[in-house]
Amino acid sequence: MPQLTLTSTDPALVVADALVVATASTPDGVVLVGADALPADLRGQLMRSSTTLGLTGAVDEVRRLPTAGQVTAPVLVLTGLGDQTDRVAPEALRRAAGAATRELAGTGTVALALPADRPNELAAVAEGALLGAYAFLRYRGDVAAAKGAAVSALEVLTPLDRDAAAKAAVHRAEVVAAAVHGTRDLVNAAPNDLYPAAFADSARAAVKGTGVKVTVLDEKALAAGGYGGLLGVGLGSARGPRLVKVAYTPSRPVAKVALVGKGITFDSGGISIKPAAGMEAMKSDMAGAAAVLQTVVAAARLELPVAVTGWLCLAENMPSGTAQRPSDVITIRGGKTVEVLNTDAEGRLVLADGLVAAIEEGPDVVLDIATLTGAQVVALGNRVSAVMGTDDVRAEVVAAADTAGEAFWPMPLPEELLAGLKSKVADLANIGERAGGMLTAGVFLREFVGSTPWAHLDVAGPAFNEKSAHGYTPVGGTGVGVRTMLALVEQRAAAGRRKK
Repeated sequence: MPQLTLTSTDPALVVADALVVATASTPDGVVLVGADALPADLRGQLMRSSTTLGLTGAVDEVRRLPTAGQVTAPVLVLTGLGDQTDRVAPEALRRAAGAATRELAGTGTVALALPADRPNELAAVAEGALLGAYAFLRYRGDVAAAKGAAVSALEVLTPLDRDAAAKAAVHRAEVVAAAVHGTRDLVNAAPNDLYPAAFADSARAAVKGTGVKVTVLDEKALAAGGYGGLLGVGLGSARGPRLVKVAYTPSRPVAKVALVGKGITFDSGGISIKPAAGMEAMKSDMAGAAAVLQTVVAAARLELPVAVTGWLCLAENMPSGTAQRPSDVITIRGGKTVEVLNTDAEGRLVLADGLVAAIEEGPDVVLDIATLTGAQVVALGNRVSAVMGTDDVRAEVVAAADTAGEAFWPMPLPEELLAGLKSKVADLANIGERAGGMLTAGVFLREFVGSTPWAHLDVAGPAFNEKSAHGYTPVGGTGVGVRTMLALVEQRAAAGRRKK
């Protein structure tokens, strides 16, 4: 991740390889935003040439122009904010900053002269710029890696460069971006490198220096603990399942939050095998577990006064002579039995184990996050995630997402869908009717949370971007969910402080 510094230097004089300023759309055409410090001649030239240059100020529009010595930086970058408003929304700033730094891959130092005269604006610019400055180069040769490398250094121009609150906001932005980058790296890793035991090792490495405690249950421990969901899903693979607990426990916590993540390191569908087309993207079926791990790490690095425990439910779902079969009956931790009618509905089985384990510790609230259903993509597409669960927790997640700049849409859990999960031989079946499949999966999970306040986050579409990059979102792993879950933990921390 690039180094980020603050400066109050005049934008015209800042020494950088590129200087970023904002544009916005108005009914009368494009305008520059927050660029008053640029030379008047340069601003006038840009406005006169805006039509010829094709400038609209639209979201995700990024244009590079030579400055011809009119400012110190040799390249001027114009990044669009969308429609002009009196006060630019934080997410618009995040996206504009991120689009610019993403497009400037391979550049050394980038200075951003975007609206940043308030702490929340500065935080948004810093976070967006860092989120956009991402590259996954693990499998690239040296030449390709050099060309695709992320921006190496960022300078944000702001009058708040000496303000303590602003510096704290930037520190948070750095922690958040590091957590999102860490999630993306795990999601982008090849499944021959990231299998359950390797994921557990990655968790140990990720928490170093944070005080987070890691506990790993292997096959023997899972069998002894009655974790039938994880064991059943992992039967078909030569690489056994793991349940990884990552626990951040500050002194005198004001709240206790549990996070449970689906971590299917590769999902072939098992014996109910998926079509070959698109199966390569199933390396991303562990995105929920990756997000949980990094959220716990971020909470620890921010020293939040909330105990946050993550449960990473890790397995590889493969077809083989030892794989679980349609019509097998498994016993989830706690004793509830499930008839497996479709081995490709495996995520809910490992999550059920994780939810029971999490709730046994008595958290105030539990969230689970998973790339759970194709029905989520059908319903909400690739950029909007779903949230279901207890009404107040569902609303809390939506509020946290709004604060964080992620899109989560509240969905219901219709009681009548439970009838479709009836089994002739077990307590539950793992699938119901095809219609409303996303909601049915949520209803299934609800059977394992009892009275604990709970929300289920289905991020099947947004977790892995198979299309074009946009804003601060790259192709591949996106890191969705980290910012929302961390914002919820922060909200719980603030509420706990107020009660004291």
